[in-house]
Amino acid sequence: MKKLFLVSLFIPLAHFNSTNLVEVRSGDWPINLERSIEKSDTSFSLIFRDQQVMNDVVTDTLPFPNLEQLRYFQKALSILKTGSNGDIAKFKDYSIKRADVKKEATWYILRIKWGLVSFQQPESDLMIKTIRNL
Repeated sequence: MKKLFLVSLFIPLAHFNSTNLVEVRSGDWPINLERSIEKSDTSFSLIFRDQQVMNDVVTDTLPFPNLEQLRYFQKALSILKTGSNGDIAKFKDYSIKRADVKKEATWYILRIKWGLVSFQQPESDLMIKTIRNL
């Protein structure tokens, strides 16, 4: 009876699985794209250190409830790549702005309700490639 009880405690944990799809950036300002599977539902998250908070480590998450929503993010990055300085892709819960800097790679600024992260073109390209391959 004790063995049956212990097995039943671990069964709910077996239905949730989170996988890191790509480490976009490591170090002090990490960005990761993850996939989570719970039962038959798959969702995705972009997890990053909030760049508005300099004196503490605050991690924010931009959730994507399904692959379709993640592909909208990928399409926005692809379109902004061919765009101009100051172009913005606005969504319900976030926005991405292209911010060119002279003599440097193109920068992007991702804003969510409470957080902000910036990343360069090579990091954007890595996210685009990873999402396309899903």
